[in-house]
Amino acid sequence: MDRRGSQGNVVNPPPCMGKVVTVLSIDGGGVRGIIPATILAFLESKLQELDGPDARIADYFDVIAGTSTGGLVAAMLAAPNEQNRPLFAAKDITEFYCKNCPKIFPQNSGILGPTGRYLKVLTGPKYDGKYLHSLVQGILKDTKLHETLTNVVIPTFDIKLLQPVIFSSFMAKTDSGMDALLSDVCIGTSAAPTYLPAHCFETRDSQGEPHQFNLIDGGVAANNPTLTAMTLVTKEIFMENPDFFPIKPVDYGKFLVLSLGTGSAKLEKKYTAAEAANWGVISWLYHEGGSPLISAFTQSSADMVDIHASVLFQALHCEKNYLRIQDDTLTKDAASVDISTPENLQDLVQIGKALLKKNVSRVNLQTGEYEEVPGEGTNEEELITFAEKISRERKAREPKMVILA
Repeated sequence: MDRRGSQGNVVNPPPCMGKVVTVLSIDGGGVRGIIPATILAFLESKLQELDGPDARIADYFDVIAGTSTGGLVAAMLAAPNEQNRPLFAAKDITEFYCKNCPKIFPQNSGILGPTGRYLKVLTGPKYDGKYLHSLVQGILKDTKLHETLTNVVIPTFDIKLLQPVIFSSFMAKTDSGMDALLSDVCIGTSAAPTYLPAHCFETRDSQGEPHQFNLIDGGVAANNPTLTAMTLVTKEIFMENPDFFPIKPVDYGKFLVLSLGTGSAKLEKKYTAAEAANWGVISWLYHEGGSPLISAFTQSSADMVDIHASVLFQALHCEKNYLRIQDDTLTKDAASVDISTPENLQDLVQIGKALLKKNVSRVNLQTGEYEEVPGEGTNEEELITFAEKISRERKAREPKMVILA
């Protein structure tokens, strides 16, 4: 039997009915969202082998967090369709990206070629966002945050208030002013500076008072939303949310976390201090087809979170509860966030598949580089083990499930 919330949507059995809190986190990275999508398709296929063809990622995670492109993937996995099941199977997300990215990030620069694209960046966002907006609004329709099939956490940044705004199912259920349309949240978290326009929308609280949001890419705040999700769960525990309260606060051994990166060009070593020393505002924003400033703050944001999480789980002797899958060897077009040629999109698919075959790696706390972990096998093997863990957790909760009025 399933549980149904006040809106009739199916609600997963809460962590208090099991042993751990399961968290999925997906980084930002534009078209590179294909890489975690490929990883998730593999994970879901293994869950289906264990539990049947109807198994979906959202059935197994208490929280799905995503920033920017990761926020869109999170929404696709957790938003309900007309049958109150996830809108997308994980295997369909890659095809969705390959079909739509060329229209979100059109590569035609006009008669001026790359010069035209360069001039456009100086006068406005590189892309107008119209196709992305209509696409997201079309697939998510009127779905609000509180209606997702499992809890979602999506970071954004309010450019007017100059502060992060974290949208979550947790808050949406208690504060109607934060219960935004999922489409607005996805558009906001994806509004990367210089690439896509900022997004403004309003909600109304329980008193009918308007709340305005002026949002840009969540990567400004948390390109890797792993700790953001864990922090919000901890907050719910402190607030004695009955879904979480039996778990002791700050008992991170009770977290089971899968954190997916979108790849980086760290090992390409593209820029040097000697080169950057002569850059002005324009070069920091646009240099050799990329944006060094944006790359720097999104990559540093993701890496700092991974370092903190790695230290935390290792210090508490539960490092097996935290699996980070990331590829820091991307080069050239594959390292971009917006090169959407068919060739590059297919390359990203292959990079995701190849990443499954690579050995499990963990960030070196001294160098910041990913190093293979001896004796831990491949990412594919670790994901199979991870699937078995979350399948057992799901089954352990099922006998206690009830129908809510």
